[in-house]
Amino acid sequence: MERREFLGALLGAAPLQAQSGAASPAAPPFLERPVPGTPHTGKVLAAIQPHSDDIPILAGGTVAKLIREGYTGYMIRATNDDMGDDVGEPGTIGENVLRNEREVDELARTLGLKRAFHLNLGNHRMSGASQPELQLRLIFLFRLLKVDTVLCYDPWAHDEENPDHYVLGQCVEAACWMAGRVHDYPEHLAAGLTTHAVGEKYYYARRPEITRVVDTTKDIEKKIDANLVNVAKGPGGHHGSKLRADLARRGLRLPILGDNDRTADREYIREFMLQRDRDMGQKYGVQYAEAFHYIGPPRSRLEEYIKKNAVPVK
Repeated sequence: MERREFLGALLGAAPLQAQSGAASPAAPPFLERPVPGTPHTGKVLAAIQPHSDDIPILAGGTVAKLIREGYTGYMIRATNDDMGDDVGEPGTIGENVLRNEREVDELARTLGLKRAFHLNLGNHRMSGASQPELQLRLIFLFRLLKVDTVLCYDPWAHDEENPDHYVLGQCVEAACWMAGRVHDYPEHLAAGLTTHAVGEKYYYARRPEITRVVDTTKDIEKKIDANLVNVAKGPGGHHGSKLRADLARRGLRLPILGDNDRTADREYIREFMLQRDRDMGQKYGVQYAEAFHYIGPPRSRLEEYIKKNAVPVK
């Protein structure tokens, strides 16, 4: 049990916030529920990941939810995934690069995103990359695409052993702010772009400082779809059908894996990959959920005051 969970159990859990917005440090996480229609029409999100499996595992349900609610979305992958992954398909470094690039393009289509951008930095090497250069590339994309909301690794999360995770998070954090400043890379403005700060951030992590929990129950099948196409690197892909075949050779079967490979792959993801999502959902009274360190758009007291108190000139 985490320390905060122990103290919460000791002191008694407080109810979830009733209003929308980010939780304060002393408040319980805000539960973001599905909303009807497409209230986010006109807004743009960037689903940003260092590797091909990060968004599908940690934020795929939330991306699917926001797209369904009206967002236009783009995928940005920082590395080329050349190191592959022990849980994925075997292959050479070059084969890893090509396979992951194709799968991320398919992942973007599966989640309803318009396209994927591949920055192609070395996998596990981002701590040695030029952070100002990466920030510049992100600033360009934020301005070009007019991104309102990002989903990315939390730059301040604990216990992130992979340097790609926290380096990318820190560069995204800086780029979100710098993209709105007129003196940062003015050549972008000369080329026809405009300043465009990113005001809303859903930061995911292995152990996030949770301020917002997103109910992804309605979009869980889309999250399963996303992890199905992440074959080369992710823990989804064809692991269910491989397990089904291995058990058959031993004269065994698991009923949850069904009678064909596609069912086996889907139900493997549902039963084993999504355990974290079920556990999080159970804490907040829903079936499936994803957790984030959420930072909302800045609120101008001046603009709020003007809206409330300004009167027409007579």
